Amino acid sequence: MPTGRRTRVRLEPGGPLLVEGPVEVVTPEGETVTSDRFVVALCACRRSKRYPFCDTSHRRRSPQGTQRPQE
Repeated sequence: MPTGRRTRVRLEPGGPLLVEGPVEVVTPEGETVTSDRFVVALCACRRSKRYPFCDTSHRRRSPQGTQRPQE
């Protein structure tokens, strides 16, 4: 069902997929979840406790190959 408007999806390096909303997402289990927000952050790392929506869990882990400075 074309609306004449394209949906914009932004890929954030090391972060979520930002999708212009509102959206309806079908999970791999077949569950349909919706959000009426104007921009929706979808989890790309699968660490979110609110999956498929991002809860910024990707920020809590250092990227592989880097170490935190000594305190």
